[in-house]
Amino acid sequence: MEYKFNTLLTRTSHVAQNYLRPYLDELGLSVGQPKVLRCLTALGTCSQRVLADYCEVDPSAICRTLDNMERKGLLTRQPSKKDRRAGEVALTQKGQEIFQAWEKRCMMLENRMLNGFSEEEKKQLVEYLARAYRNVGGKLL
Repeated sequence: MEYKFNTLLTRTSHVAQNYLRPYLDELGLSVGQPKVLRCLTALGTCSQRVLADYCEVDPSAICRTLDNMERKGLLTRQPSKKDRRAGEVALTQKGQEIFQAWEKRCMMLENRMLNGFSEEEKKQLVEYLARAYRNVGGKLL
């Protein structure tokens, strides 16, 4: 059977999520938390608004996620030095370690999924997916 692009994309995403789900549990993370860790790793200390935009969620939803992550010791929040109405979020050492462990699992999945692809094919696939994402309104930081 020949599958259309949307079906293959959805099925690939689904199987990847199923592969990674046990590692979320193992690391004590919930579904949206790796995105927060990734953003803070890439950008360093940033505002809740930046995190909400990066994670493509409502600011109130990111607040609940950050509350949970702060209780687990993965991040800290403090008032902004630049804007008293805003807060700044930063990773803790524990958050950095958890993210590194998560990335290791993600790389294992990536290596498995891209087995047999040339370096050029891998690069092209990333470029194509990024373009498709932008075409539907996604913003890559």
